[in-house]
Amino acid sequence: MPRIIQKILSPGLFTLSALLALSVTAASVRAESSYRVIVNSARGVSALSAADVSAYFLKTKTKWESGAKVLPVDLADDAKAREDFSEGILRRSVAAVKAYWQQQIFSGRALPPPELKDDAAVTAYVKANEGAIGYVSSSADVADVKVVEIKGK
Repeated sequence: MPRIIQKILSPGLFTLSALLALSVTAASVRAESSYRVIVNSARGVSALSAADVSAYFLKTKTKWESGAKVLPVDLADDAKAREDFSEGILRRSVAAVKAYWQQQIFSGRALPPPELKDDAAVTAYVKANEGAIGYVSSSADVADVKVVEIKGK
């Protein structure tokens, strides 16, 4: 067996590689499960595509399938759930999303979703507005709203 292959297969390097692979997997699972997407309980959806959720939050799609207006709501920009949602669903950092909204405002196309201070405020907003969609941390109380499954993350 060539010497390079012996080094690659050495127990120490193999163990390090395995640990790195597990930590990357664990980080991915943690990021995906750190938030939940919620809608008003009257909304007749149980799952949405990641692409649709992104379009709702970036306001490139402004109506539900029923024709009702979509009312997205964001958490404050320092919330961990917002960071994970932005990167996981919008495929942008929070700073890049802020820059996107500055362009939208400057060009007169759209205003960003309201930013609310915490999970309780987002949940209350979604509960009070039939067209609302938001996200909260995975530990938030979501008894009064509907959690939707996100497909295609």
